[in-house]
Amino acid sequence: MYVSEWENGKRTLSDRYAAILRQLLGVTDRELRGASLAPVPTMADGYDELLSRIDSASSVSESMVKTFNDQTEILRTMDRQMGAAGLVDQMTGHLARLEDALNFAVLPTTRRPVALALAGASTLAAWQAIDSGAVERAWRHYELAKRAARDAEAPMYLAHAMAEQAYVLCEAGRPSLGVELVRDAQRTVGQAGSPRLRAWLYAAEAEMCAHAGMPDDCRRALDAALASIPPGSEDRDPDMLSIFLNGAHLARWHGNVLALLGDGDAVTSLYDALDVVDPTFVRAQAGLHSDLAQAHLARAEYDDAHTHLRQARLLASRTGSVRQRRRVDLLSARL
Repeated sequence: MYVSEWENGKRTLSDRYAAILRQLLGVTDRELRGASLAPVPTMADGYDELLSRIDSASSVSESMVKTFNDQTEILRTMDRQMGAAGLVDQMTGHLARLEDALNFAVLPTTRRPVALALAGASTLAAWQAIDSGAVERAWRHYELAKRAARDAEAPMYLAHAMAEQAYVLCEAGRPSLGVELVRDAQRTVGQAGSPRLRAWLYAAEAEMCAHAGMPDDCRRALDAALASIPPGSEDRDPDMLSIFLNGAHLARWHGNVLALLGDGDAVTSLYDALDVVDPTFVRAQAGLHSDLAQAHLARAEYDDAHTHLRQARLLASRTGSVRQRRRVDLLSARL
C-alpha cells in the first residue's frame, strides 16, 4: 500500500523509509526521490564562508588523506564480501567529503593527493553502481574519476577509469566502442603504467573484443596480458591499489573470456581458478560460477551448467548484484 501511494504521489516518502529503500534497492537519495529532491548547493555562500572553506581545505594533512584512503579500502572490502546495495549511503557521503575537500583546495600540493584519493574512490563507486544496475550513476562517477586523475596528474588512475568505463558501454550494447576506449586508455598510460596495470588493461581489452565478436584480437590481447602479469601471488600494486590481479585472478579472467568465445578450453582454466579463488571475493565467485555455466553450456553439458548456475544465483543474491543476477537469468534461459 505504501509503495503504491509513494508512486502515485499520495504519500510523502519519509526519511526513515528512504533510508531503508536506499539500502534495499542500492540507489542514491536523488535516484530514489527523483525530481522531487531539491538540488544541493555546491558553492559556499558569501566571502567569509568561502574563505573558511578554503582555509579548511588547505589544512587537509597527509594523515587526513590517509584516512580518506583507509575509508575507501574499508568500503572496497565490504563491497567485495557483501555487495554494493547496502553501501550506497556510505559511498555517497564519502565521495561528497572528498569532492568538497578538492573543490576548495587551491594549491597543487594540496589538490593532488586529495584528487588521487577521489579518483580511487570514484572508480570504486562507479563499479558498485554498475553492479547495482545504475548505469547513468556509474558513467558520472567514471567522469568524476577521470577529472580527478587528471587533476592529480596520475595517468595510471586515468587509464584505469577509462578502461572500466568501457564496461558501461559494453553493458549498454556497445562493446566495439568499449574496445576503442580501452585501447585509448592503453595509449594514455603508455609505458608509464606498471606491469600489473598493463596486464589488467590487456585483459579488459580481450573481454571487450570477445563481446564485440573479434576473436583474433581477443586472443592477442589475452597473450599480452599473460606475458605482462608479474610472477607471484601478490595481487596489489603499491602505485595502483584499485586493481586486484595476479596469476590466479588472471586465470579466472582468461577462462571468462574463453567462455565468451565458446572455447571448450575455458572449462579447464575456470576449474583451475575455482581451486584457488579467494573466498572473500564473493561477487567474483558468483561470476566464476556463471563463467563455468556458460562454458558447460557451450559443450552441451547441461547438468553441470545447471549446478553452477544455481551456485551463481545464490552468491549473486547474497551480494545483491543486479548485474550478476541478470547474467544468471540470461544463461538460465538457454537451459
